[in-house]
Amino acid sequence: MSAPHNPVSIDSPRAPEPVGAYPHAKRVGDLVFLSGIGPRERGSKRIPGVTLDAHGNVTAIDIAVQCRSCFDNVKAVVADCGLPWTSVVDVTVFLTRMNEDFPTYNRIYAEYFAGEGNPNPTRTTLGITALPTPIAVEVKAICWAASR
Repeated sequence: MSAPHNPVSIDSPRAPEPVGAYPHAKRVGDLVFLSGIGPRERGSKRIPGVTLDAHGNVTAIDIAVQCRSCFDNVKAVVADCGLPWTSVVDVTVFLTRMNEDFPTYNRIYAEYFAGEGNPNPTRTTLGITALPTPIAVEVKAICWAASR
């Protein structure tokens, strides 16, 4: 039996800071597991695609902007793990407004993950009631580190 692999935590200097006590990613052997990543901006409270009123209540959501921000943040973490974009093998996406947002999300997802030069990973999309910050989408991914 081979020796167990020691997990290695990876923090991206470009992705938004985690909202809790966890790393951006964890490598175990040839797999890299990304934590859930939202559309926030690093070093800022600003959330692309979210409009808030003076009391901090969400007044509008632009799911296209949020999806692009999420996928760009995932790309940053994957790159900061030293992996190519094509190493992404599995993606889980959480949407808080499934019926309203799925068509837009699905179109933008294809721009990032399908087609030539993209990873075409397996995918699960879940409709949920809320996320821990005022966002409408969050992405979790698994990469194959031996692909580099």
